[in-house]
Amino acid sequence: MQNLRVTIFQVDQVWEDKAANYSLYKALFEKMTDADLVLLPELFNTGFSMNTKDNAEEWTSSEGIDFLKFWAKKRDTAIYTSLMIREGDKNYNRGVFVFPNGLIEYYDKRKLFTLSGEQQHFASGKKETIISYLGWNINLQICYDLRFPELCRNRFINDQAAYDLLLYIANWPEKRIEHWTTLLKARAIENQAYVIGANRTGLDGNGLFYSGASVAIDPGGKVLLPSNNNQVVHSYELFLETLEENRLFFPFVKDS
Repeated sequence: MQNLRVTIFQVDQVWEDKAANYSLYKALFEKMTDADLVLLPELFNTGFSMNTKDNAEEWTSSEGIDFLKFWAKKRDTAIYTSLMIREGDKNYNRGVFVFPNGLIEYYDKRKLFTLSGEQQHFASGKKETIISYLGWNINLQICYDLRFPELCRNRFINDQAAYDLLLYIANWPEKRIEHWTTLLKARAIENQAYVIGANRTGLDGNGLFYSGASVAIDPGGKVLLPSNNNQVVHSYELFLETLEENRLFFPFVKDS
């Protein structure tokens, strides 16, 4: 297990314009410094739209996934984000973790945002997804999942924590941004894991404003380089030693 270099693309997504969003991300991938993992906001190529009719992509032939695979391979990095996926007769807000070699693990958002009617357009996921990458066990989450701590309760299995890093990709509006920052910090402390939240900026097609506040938080609740409301690329290094020391001296999860 090694230290992990993580980069967040905090961007002003273009509403339901995939080509424009691909162009935006392309420029960022070309300029970024080396990273082990890159996070893009929720529904990276459309914004938080409910227009599945025009924007959902088939799971077996997705232009969005092909785009992510290309850049994962080219920059030798893993990528985590979500997009609208159609599988059979259902649509999902599907999180995809793309490995540098092109393999994919996925997570379907379990808590759909009823205030926006998300449940009328997407089917909810039914299971937790924890993946292993570079020795780190990583729990995949999406936006509204953050409000439900039971979805990500950490635990020890054979003297090993179930996960080390908790990822949230989001379109979380500015008017509830205090909830975002507070809950991310709580998830880190209660689960003794690193937590990263990747949010968008700008105005969406529904008139909601997003102020970013993407952030990385260590297992003790310390905020690492909080971001502002600008379109920005932020990079962090997650230290294995910090994780191990926190769990050694404060065995809260082990005692639960």
